[in-house]
Amino acid sequence: MSPALAKIAATPAPRLTRRQKAAVIVRFLMNEGAELSIDRLTDDMQADLAQMMGSMRYVDRETLSNVVMEFAQELETIGLSFPKGIGEALSALEGKISQHTADRLRREAGVLELGDPWDRVRALETEKLAPLITGQSTEVAAIILAKLEVTKAADLLSGLPGEVARRITYAISLTDAITPEAVQRIGIALAAELDDVAPRAFTDQPVDRVGAILNFSPASTRDDLLAGLTEDDEPFADEVRKAIFTYPDIPARIEARDIPKVLREIAQDDLIRAIAYGSEGETGATSQFILENMSSRMADQLREEVGEIGKVSEKDGEAAFNQVVAAIRQLQAAGEITFIIPEEEEG
Repeated sequence: MSPALAKIAATPAPRLTRRQKAAVIVRFLMNEGAELSIDRLTDDMQADLAQMMGSMRYVDRETLSNVVMEFAQELETIGLSFPKGIGEALSALEGKISQHTADRLRREAGVLELGDPWDRVRALETEKLAPLITGQSTEVAAIILAKLEVTKAADLLSGLPGEVARRITYAISLTDAITPEAVQRIGIALAAELDDVAPRAFTDQPVDRVGAILNFSPASTRDDLLAGLTEDDEPFADEVRKAIFTYPDIPARIEARDIPKVLREIAQDDLIRAIAYGSEGETGATSQFILENMSSRMADQLREEVGEIGKVSEKDGEAAFNQVVAAIRQLQAAGEITFIIPEEEEG
């Protein structure tokens, strides 16, 4: 061994600080191919780590072994570790506590679920983006616009008042120097604003709930209730009428080619009673529509069985109608069939 190397070997290893030991452990784990989430450290801690690693040159094997052993011993003394902060705690408790409680705690603590907050903003429809963007300062509105897809941004601008659209468009030219951290903070604030809404007891709208109830109500009850709703709140009654789908609506809302698919989901006895009970007026037109869009052999057989059962009571007839409607609703919800949209709704 050369005198120089002998002198280095004889020199006792310096005592390392805790920061130096941390740099040694990180470097060791990186050499071993471990995946480290260093980005979860604070900016100051990441900077300290980088500076420490840059200032160190090498450590001998004995020092490395001692640092690793000390690190392992400290790990062994840890009996239990907990998530860091309320955000990670709520993620760990997902599925164990109610969603209502989790949402309330997130709002109170000002934290969000994991993920990019801008994904929440970009997923909004233009109708919901418009009030969000007009409620911000011009500078923040410009950042929102810049983070959107160009087609959605253009659609959004076209719906804003001219002067507002011009100010926001000009402000985009001033966003070049904004830092990614600032944009992220704005995204978090916007996502928190979207979450800061009172919890709703019902997931669907009142119109849909009333429509669903009236779908399966007897025709006489449905007509009386709609008449009363029209007197109390005509616009609401009109929306309910659009949400209702009953046996007489089948010819106007269901494609003829979908009738065989619908019939496969209906019990034969229910179909016979529905056709027998629906023999006149609008219900008769529906029964004829169903018979015309099945095989002639099956239609003849049904007509024969309808003639054999005679008159069907109102209770049994309405129940049969409901079974037909329920089968259609299930197919529509599953995406197996699609309702025809009336022309007045398309406009």
